[in-house]
Amino acid sequence: MQSEITPADYEAFKLFLQDACGILLGENKQYLVKSRLRRILLEHQLTTLGELVARLRRQPQGPLRETVIDAMTTNETLWFRDTHPFRILQEKLLPAIADDKSIKPLRIWSAACSTGQEPYSIAMVLEEFRRANPGKLRKPVDILATDISRPVLDKARRGEYEMLALGRGLDSQRQKQYFQQLPTGSWQLMASIRNSVTFRELNLLERYTQGKFDIIFCRNVLIYFSAELKRDILTRMRQSLNPGGYLILGASESLNGMNDHFEMVQCRPGIIYRAR
Repeated sequence: MQSEITPADYEAFKLFLQDACGILLGENKQYLVKSRLRRILLEHQLTTLGELVARLRRQPQGPLRETVIDAMTTNETLWFRDTHPFRILQEKLLPAIADDKSIKPLRIWSAACSTGQEPYSIAMVLEEFRRANPGKLRKPVDILATDISRPVLDKARRGEYEMLALGRGLDSQRQKQYFQQLPTGSWQLMASIRNSVTFRELNLLERYTQGKFDIIFCRNVLIYFSAELKRDILTRMRQSLNPGGYLILGASESLNGMNDHFEMVQCRPGIIYRAR
């Protein structure tokens, strides 16, 4: 890539990225763009960001589009991130759901799941709740995990992680309990936890057709969207929740202006939102 990105090329790329996946780049992210796209431009023998945008316009549904989106997506994640959402699930939500004697499955959606640490953390919480409360949670559980990036979903399905990734939020007891070391040196999650999660490619800007949920985790992704897109996503998530279902956001995210859709529930520590 040329040493400097022109203002026109940067603006054109910003518009492409927002239209493609909703990510709203700031005004001074040229270095980030350059560092993340350098390899892609070399592989495709392109010299400027403008040439890349032109090719993306000529091939709007080609593999290059997916590669660029994947490069620009943060995919930052760790096990049991922020701790309290999983404690709320284990200590508040699951006991209440277990007391509900209906036979309808418990459905949980992990949106923007990246390489799988969040939905697998949810699955571990469910396993530990069942062990601590034998026979109490009898209804079937369906965990759906979605992301826009096909490569990270492929990695998530395999459930294989390097030791450095395991050390980010996973204590030694859970590592011994849920993982086995492979001959390659990486660690793989036990099959029963892997098989409890269904992974599916999904763009949050698109219409959701995966049915209704009791709990939605949508954490640390809304901060990348404009206020208008954020409201649109949250409105559709409300439509995807069963009455009285819960939405769990990231620690730095809130539902300003959405009081008609959700009721704030203080859990101390942590806040979750109940669908009205």
